[in-house]
Amino acid sequence: MKLLPLLIVLSSAAVQAQTDLTNCSSPQWSYDEFSEKLKISDECMEVLAAQWTENQNADVFSNLNRLADVLKKNQKAVCKDATPKECPTPAVQSKGGLVCVSTSGKRFCKPMCNEGYDFGFLRISRLFETCSDATNYSWTTQLVGGNKLAICNKSSIRVAGASSTYFPANQDCWTTKSNSTLEQEIINAFENELSAKNVNGPYTHRCLMCG
Repeated sequence: MKLLPLLIVLSSAAVQAQTDLTNCSSPQWSYDEFSEKLKISDECMEVLAAQWTENQNADVFSNLNRLADVLKKNQKAVCKDATPKECPTPAVQSKGGLVCVSTSGKRFCKPMCNEGYDFGFLRISRLFETCSDATNYSWTTQLVGGNKLAICNKSSIRVAGASSTYFPANQDCWTTKSNSTLEQEIINAFENELSAKNVNGPYTHRCLMCG
């Protein structure tokens, strides 16, 4: 029951953090320690959730969502200084991600959907979206207004996009991003696709963002 120690740590740290942020540098907050505590099995989580009241489950869920928001906010910093700097950071669709690179004064991002989801609009011939001076530093997108480039809707079949715009089974965007080798494979594949369309490198500000 590895989640219980984690919840105790989070609860005590939340109180301590109000007065002393140096506690965040203690060994209990190392990546290895924190990651290990999160590796609770689904079966164990189901047992714990069944033992807690609805209010307790909601409280845990609320706190985990709060921490997830912090992690998502931090990942946006990876691509925030991408060129051209006039281009806004695109909004990442939920249930998927964006793989992005820059070259020749242009920014290119390929929307991707997780397994079990498909694009809300037909994209089979629309591999990526772009932003540059030619687009007045706005993103080309099928959606009206804003910087969201795609939508991933729940679907048992995947037909709206090219095969490379879907994450493999049992490997969603966050799983891919948690493994540097898998992440580089996704980025490299996109660069090869761009090269095949005569959009050549060198490529900079390479990143994968997850929703």
